[in-house]
Amino acid sequence: MNAETLVRPSEGDNVQPAFSWPLRIYYEDTDLSGVVYHANYLRYFERARTEWVRALGLAQDRLMQSEGLAFTVADLQIRYLRPARLDDDLEVTVTVAQRRRASLLFEQQLRRQREPNEILATAQVRVACVDVRNFRPRPLPALLMKGERS
Repeated sequence: MNAETLVRPSEGDNVQPAFSWPLRIYYEDTDLSGVVYHANYLRYFERARTEWVRALGLAQDRLMQSEGLAFTVADLQIRYLRPARLDDDLEVTVTVAQRRRASLLFEQQLRRQREPNEILATAQVRVACVDVRNFRPRPLPALLMKGERS
């Protein structure tokens, strides 16, 4: 998958290839019609970003305990395009569209695994790095600035 198909980066941004995380839709995720409840998309996007951080070799609980930093969603946009349904096998992609000193802008997609061009939802999420004591901005850890595995 080509990251450029997921985002249109600003000049000078260093777009990394997309990370993907598999997901299956269970009964508990759906409403009475068998369609995924809209708020659950937020959970799927969040879980994929968490798995992306893990894949880089970072643990958020250790960052909180040893470094005193945490991540918080500062801005979020979701576009619902098609419904996800009971028993669907999906994938959630994560692409870093922009890195700033204390925040990351993610472009995310939720798509069916069997039809990767069928995009069900997209999200643009700005996540800020903050000090756990006062929730003021803190610089991102070096590994997240580089976006490489340790």
